[in-house]
Amino acid sequence: MIQSIEVKKSVCMWCHIHCRVEAHIKDGRLERIEEDKDLPGAEQARAIVRACPRARAAAEWLYHPDRLNYPLKRIGERGEGKWQAISWEQALDEIAEELKGIMERYGAEAIATSSGTGRTHDEYRIRFFNLLGSPNNIGQGLICYGPGSMVSRAIYGWPDFYPAVGRTTRCIMLLGANPKQAARGLWQAILISQREGAKLIVVDPRRTDAAARADIWLQLRPGTDCALYLSMINTIISEELYDKDFVDRWCYGFDKLAERAQDYPPEKVADITWVPAERIRQAARMYATTKPGVIVHTMGVEHLANCIEAIHARYILTAITGNIDVRGGEEMRSPHHQLREEYEIELNEKLSPEQKKKQIGAERFKLSSKYGNELITKTAKSRIGSGHTTFAHAPSVYRAMITGKPYPVKAMLTVASNPLVTQPNVKLVYKAIKSLELYVVHDFWLTPSAEIADYVLPCASWLERPGIFNYWDSASFVHVADAVVSPKLEGQYDRRPDYDLWRGLGIRLGQEEFWPWLSLKEALAYRLEPFGFGSFDEFMQKTGGTIRPAKEEKKYEKVGFGTPTGKVELYSTILEKLGYDPLPKYYEPPESPVSAPQVAKDYPLILTTGVRHQPFYHSEHRQIDSLRKQHPDPLVQINPETASRLGIEDGDWVWIETPRGRIRQRCQYFKGIDPRVVAAQHGWWFPELPGEEPWLHGVWESNINVVTDDEPEHCNQISGGWPLRGLLCKVYKVKHY
Repeated sequence: MIQSIEVKKSVCMWCHIHCRVEAHIKDGRLERIEEDKDLPGAEQARAIVRACPRARAAAEWLYHPDRLNYPLKRIGERGEGKWQAISWEQALDEIAEELKGIMERYGAEAIATSSGTGRTHDEYRIRFFNLLGSPNNIGQGLICYGPGSMVSRAIYGWPDFYPAVGRTTRCIMLLGANPKQAARGLWQAILISQREGAKLIVVDPRRTDAAARADIWLQLRPGTDCALYLSMINTIISEELYDKDFVDRWCYGFDKLAERAQDYPPEKVADITWVPAERIRQAARMYATTKPGVIVHTMGVEHLANCIEAIHARYILTAITGNIDVRGGEEMRSPHHQLREEYEIELNEKLSPEQKKKQIGAERFKLSSKYGNELITKTAKSRIGSGHTTFAHAPSVYRAMITGKPYPVKAMLTVASNPLVTQPNVKLVYKAIKSLELYVVHDFWLTPSAEIADYVLPCASWLERPGIFNYWDSASFVHVADAVVSPKLEGQYDRRPDYDLWRGLGIRLGQEEFWPWLSLKEALAYRLEPFGFGSFDEFMQKTGGTIRPAKEEKKYEKVGFGTPTGKVELYSTILEKLGYDPLPKYYEPPESPVSAPQVAKDYPLILTTGVRHQPFYHSEHRQIDSLRKQHPDPLVQINPETASRLGIEDGDWVWIETPRGRIRQRCQYFKGIDPRVVAAQHGWWFPELPGEEPWLHGVWESNINVVTDDEPEHCNQISGGWPLRGLLCKVYKVKHY
């Protein structure tokens, strides 16, 4: 008898591309993931899914024996690895009671929350904490997507730009981006555009796959991006290559920008960046005169100490060349007008002004604060209807856990994130978490962070729950997916989405009137209600789960820009009002051969971290055998000239040491890196090693964040983002391993 296969539509959440996929189900179990064959005009997108190693390993991931199945309660010492399986009801009851006690003793602000990179429904997490009265939301937003979004909203009044790379694109400039490893869809689009004659400029310290294909590769010193972009602005203005009509009609502060740019002539900047002056001019001319063009910046820029200033300069390049909201250029994104936004769901207005003022780091790092968001939203929301989630300063919150200053932080709830691997200065993070009265983790696995928790709750994956994706209120398309398999199986597992966690705790803590939806599916149906369908299921049936409005060019001609001046603010009045320099300005990384010559004597190499590598995504998937076999060990790229001088062979284990400690990775000879620079991979832990202390799944072995910097005075002065590029280190061979 032939058993039939049921095919369900879904949206993969294992990276930020969020591909539409088909889940093939047999007898209630996932057999495989394939591309969505019904997605119109998207052969490129379907090809990405076919080639994706994570998609091919979906069933292996879903049914892995190490998945968390039931809530676990610590019964030994924290980190001892002794657990008791309990029910969800018991876990929620006990956690709620402990939270009540902490609030009574210290106030709601003593409870913090940390999140990851878009695996869950954070709008409901923020809703819970706004109703609770705590402003202390921390996570990766200060170094991942957040900096670009904050700057875009401040100087354009729009949530974000999308690099609409296509057949009409004539020039592509990648800033610290390696899309072949991190964004396969973009990489395919770049290859197609190049075949159509597009020029490619790559700014990167490493000769990545993109740099190898570039017409111009600018191999700069890590951490000096802002100076480079300002020098390109200098060239474009001094040679009158800018779009005069767009600048005259739509830009504010051009004269002041031109004056600032005079401080960055290519000859001066060549000494700063290591990029020859003529190469800077060539890149500026190519980008300014080859239109339409796009700029793609990612975490290579967002991880800099000078990140906000560098991104400000990057967005200025887009504006003065007129590459805004044109076909083949950079598309101004805004949420679909019928979708209820995440920002609305968060209930930010329920957090009192008194509690907002208690957001840790807000007085110092104002752009990412509640106040900074309100200042931006006042004008931007009236044009495009969107705010953005704000963040407390994570390094300062962890210090408050240890010191009690500016006030005690006694509890943290971590959802789908792994602070012991993904936060800088892991030794301090470890000490901070261990000092808490209550630490709760909601995740798919017993990660190193979960191993030192008091309660660990099993999370339902994207395959086991419904979801909506529209790039966090910054895209007009709407992707909707239902669960393809059940998160519950009697006697085997009971995994629940984060919505159940927040609603369950909220009801126990007096928030019941604000949680009218019994399930995540009902809550998402409320967000979809303005589309006019009778239910979530009807939306899926009638639309196939996707709505993509027709693209409209030059939207600003109808609504302007959502800034105080109604124009692109090259000179930012928002930054000025917050007390910061309204124009971008370069400053040295806090730990560089120039700013810290005494440190450089002992640590002579420049360390850049965060190297992306398939098939993993950040700290995920290392327990999946088929994926781990493709990339078994952590690698640090070293120029053969440097390695030879240090007596290091290709494949040797080496110590990477900074003033904060040392970890070990395998040397990978790489000629495409300057002899003065080394590049280490991020996100490494070893699920196969014991979970109890002192091992914690090898969190101290190869995790580059053990040696990164989180000193508040070294963080970006405007946003608080911590520096992960341009640090100082030394490298030497591991003698015994």
